[in-house]
Amino acid sequence: MTMPSNTTIQTWIRLARAYSEAMSGIERALADNDMPPLSWYDILLELERVQGVGIRQFELEHTLLLKQYGVSRLVERIEREGYLRREFCTDDKRGKHLIITDKGKELRRRMWLIYGPKIEEAVGQKLTQKQRKDLSSLLGMLINKTQAAGAV
Repeated sequence: MTMPSNTTIQTWIRLARAYSEAMSGIERALADNDMPPLSWYDILLELERVQGVGIRQFELEHTLLLKQYGVSRLVERIEREGYLRREFCTDDKRGKHLIITDKGKELRRRMWLIYGPKIEEAVGQKLTQKQRKDLSSLLGMLINKTQAAGAV
């Protein structure tokens, strides 16, 4: 078993701190603007990406890499607020697709107006274009190849 070098440990700590600081700032900005947590945005974005076709809950869980019970509770809350609806699958009457509503699209859009600038503040304003490209490439090397293929 190989133990990590000091440089590897320092890199790991900085990566974790950078992520934590950025996410805390994003969550705080959303809360300050009376918006739901970022996890709602992630779900609404995935539902909007499938453009009205809908997605089954287990597919959403896989896409977001969240635990089933966490997604179930989030989906129920988001549905109660009217941001998504469930429809029976045409090919499998037992299954249901989750579909974003117009109200959900509007919420996701308003959340992005806060989220997007916070990403720019956390990364875009601190790194040059070349540094961002290099960092993106390096981080891509740390991601499982099957996940990286679908990454933006």
